[in-house]
Amino acid sequence: MPYARKKMHSGDTHLRRRWRLRSRKRDLDLIDKDLQTGSDQLLNQDVDLEKPGFAQFYCIHCATYYINDRALQDHFRTKVHKRRLKALEVEPYTVEDSLRAAGQGSFVQPQKRKMETQPSKQEYAEGKRVKVDVVIEEEKPAKQNLSKAPKYDGKFKQLLDGLKAPAT
Repeated sequence: MPYARKKMHSGDTHLRRRWRLRSRKRDLDLIDKDLQTGSDQLLNQDVDLEKPGFAQFYCIHCATYYINDRALQDHFRTKVHKRRLKALEVEPYTVEDSLRAAGQGSFVQPQKRKMETQPSKQEYAEGKRVKVDVVIEEEKPAKQNLSKAPKYDGKFKQLLDGLKAPAT
């Protein structure tokens, strides 16, 4: 009679938590705050021997460190970076948005923004900075005929009077 296969890693919840936290990235609203306030500080960080590349090659949009400039430039061409730029184009969800959703205020459409990849170290030294431009879109008109029922034109009273009038 063959033995049942041993199931390994049945009690690995402590490992799963470590893996989940290790792969967690910085949230979009925090990255947006970094783009608005401290992008210069993040691009020119002090040397930190604990971080990859001594904290000299940092992608602001993805909140990750790279070992050299070549790795950073290669990262700018990846799908991961392009998806993060696309996600940052829409204004992040805020506490005010949640209050509006709960009924305290009226809905405001989040603004679209145009994101550009951060400049390289050499371009930054020449004076190029991180830009976030707001794209102004025209408001879309609301749909007029939401239901298939005919629209009320104010002649209902005349119709009722016509029905009440005796037939001659």
